[in-house]
Amino acid sequence: MFSIEHEFDATVITLVDDGPAPLQEDVVINAFEECVTIEQYDPRTDSMQKITLSMGQLRDLGAALDLPEGVYTLNNPKRNG
Repeated sequence: MFSIEHEFDATVITLVDDGPAPLQEDVVINAFEECVTIEQYDPRTDSMQKITLSMGQLRDLGAALDLPEGVYTLNNPKRNG
């Protein structure tokens, strides 16, 4: 299950693990104009853990989901033209 909310400066997506146990904590994704953050509560440390991805890293992640094992470089049309 997931929810999508549009805030003033970001789109917030919350992923809820509603499958079979053991369940993981919710994942909150904040999509800003310049980056994307991914947050998840860690009960072992009683704190939120945050990862920040640049838009280039997010693009590469999306491409990597559909590629076989290997090392890749994606062409960036903005840099080449």
